[in-house]
Amino acid sequence: MSSTIAKRLSDKKKSSSQGNRTNYEISEKTKCTTMWVYAFIVLLSAFIFNTPYEIFNGLLKIATDPSILVSDYMEIANIGAALFNSGLLIIICLLIIKKSGTKFSGLIIAAILTVGGFALFGKNIYNIWSILLGVKLYSSFKGEKFSKNIVVALFGTAIAPIISQVSFGLGFPIIAGVIVGNLLGCFAGFILPPLAQHFVKFHQGFNLYNMGFTAGVVGMLFMSVFRVLGIENEKRMILSSGNNEILGIYLFALFTTMIIVGFIMNNKTFDGLKDLLNHTGKGEDFIATNGFGITLVNMGMLGFAATIYVLLANGQLNGPTIGGIYTVAGFAGFGKHVKNTVPVMLGIVIVSMLTPWEINSLGVLLAALFGTTLAPIAGEFGWKSGILAGFLHMAVVMNVGYLHGGMNLYNHGLAGGLVAGILIPILYSVRENKQNKVKSSHA
Repeated sequence: MSSTIAKRLSDKKKSSSQGNRTNYEISEKTKCTTMWVYAFIVLLSAFIFNTPYEIFNGLLKIATDPSILVSDYMEIANIGAALFNSGLLIIICLLIIKKSGTKFSGLIIAAILTVGGFALFGKNIYNIWSILLGVKLYSSFKGEKFSKNIVVALFGTAIAPIISQVSFGLGFPIIAGVIVGNLLGCFAGFILPPLAQHFVKFHQGFNLYNMGFTAGVVGMLFMSVFRVLGIENEKRMILSSGNNEILGIYLFALFTTMIIVGFIMNNKTFDGLKDLLNHTGKGEDFIATNGFGITLVNMGMLGFAATIYVLLANGQLNGPTIGGIYTVAGFAGFGKHVKNTVPVMLGIVIVSMLTPWEINSLGVLLAALFGTTLAPIAGEFGWKSGILAGFLHMAVVMNVGYLHGGMNLYNHGLAGGLVAGILIPILYSVRENKQNKVKSSHA
């Protein structure tokens, strides 16, 4: 893989005036090729675990599952089917990106890997389409290019379980369920873009999973209507276990290639990595600031770190936790790095030590992985604030799932938005007070 990509590098060295940082330009064609290679790695790796017959039958089970939280496709079907579903959805994302003419930014890559990650426990080849169509209809309604809202469309598939739950989980006749479910999906997709633009002001960009916050509010709206109509979602906790060795090898191999390929693309150096680690992470596209190669290295590093955390905590590598690991790696292109994620994770670990929640329980593991949505707080205000953010996130996330009935896959985006919305004004106020005291002492 490394040699293939290396041959296609038409890169020109670009020296930056910012410090000693050196970026290496990577063509859009090479970025696209890289993402396609990873898509097929995920897709074809499915056959390591299961036969084509098992994968096909597994895909049918996945496509017709209600898919609300927590539905581990590795347990509902099999590992191969879950990975094949993930690969298919990544390919769908790449085709949509190509069709819309969108360039590969850090946020776009974060969206691709997030979709791929959640395709292991909630998104599938059936339930994403009506949401995408809804966003497309909104773009046409506003006279905008779809590319303007493509990030909303991809991340907006967070509420895909609404379609699956109405189609297959509420006992409606199959045709009626499919029709109503997809109509609701179109409506949800249609209202997501304006809501996303509005809600980002609430947390001021310190919650990286802005669409998770938006989707959470939409999920709450739908669930409130369902409950008024006497409809309640049953709690779900379907998980696989016992696959740490094989899945650990798989993930370490995947992230190793990211580091190697990124190193090669970065002119066989780690130039720019130190600078990247000094960014706060708030609204920062690392591909734009530090280059595609070193961003790929950062993705591999964070993917490694997240995988090691799960294993050291004696947790299970399964659909949800691998989905979290993929998401952490994806957002290593847009806001996350080791320096600003560790404090948040540490805050969550501290909570688990002070409460009955076990550090290797699914709730704590996912909080540690997805709670890094608040990484910019640590980057902007320091490690102590990062620990506090993680502490509060753990408390909030354990209480918001009921509000949307498991129909918002980005549950931590909702919790992170609430924490950031409350914490950021306080942190700014404290900082301003300190600055005023310093000014007064020098007056």
